[in-house]
Amino acid sequence: MFGFGVPELLIISVIMIMIFGVGKLPEVGSSFGKAINNFKKAIADKDQVEINPKNEA
Repeated sequence: MFGFGVPELLIISVIMIMIFGVGKLPEVGSSFGKAINNFKKAIADKDQVEINPKNEA
């Protein structure tokens, strides 16, 4: 998994707790999950995007 082992994940977790605090971690995780989900939707729907230039008149 991308070369991350248990020690690396623990270090990243400790740093995240120090930066955001224990209370903010669920909110940060939820926001990160939504961002990934929206990115995946945008990649899947890239053929369905309509480009309508605005009239400059």
